[in-house]
Amino acid sequence: MNVAKTIGARPEADEIVAEALSWLGTPYRHQAYSKGVGCDCLGLIRGVWRSLYGDELEVPADYAPDWAEASGEERLLLGAGRNLKPKPLGAFAAGDVLVFRWRPHLPAKHAGIALSQSHFVHAYQGGGSVVKSALVSQWRRRLAGVFVFPNS
Repeated sequence: MNVAKTIGARPEADEIVAEALSWLGTPYRHQAYSKGVGCDCLGLIRGVWRSLYGDELEVPADYAPDWAEASGEERLLLGAGRNLKPKPLGAFAAGDVLVFRWRPHLPAKHAGIALSQSHFVHAYQGGGSVVKSALVSQWRRRLAGVFVFPNS
């Protein structure tokens, strides 16, 4: 039984991690969110949400690959805050959504799901697909937000 689909239940970390790992190898496709077909980083989060809760996460407006730099808006962090529960940056755990910014003066525009304190799953154009990456210092210093999946 899917714990998250039980009324009011929050998905368990191992359930979130298992679902995120099932997306490994899904090709990178901008604005897509279909396991095995294609997704971007936001599409990965949307697809995992759909699997956990059985419905769609907030549908974002169309966005270009450089949307954050062009608009200057914190759309990704604001959207995460509307749909997920924030927690302190250093307190992330398996199953949490991690949001990153490429440079300190730019809005956040990348996301993934923590597998542990040392690894996460994400989709990015440079990787070509959904991949598992180590949370090395280069990633940790870019961390802009940490969120947990809420009660349904």
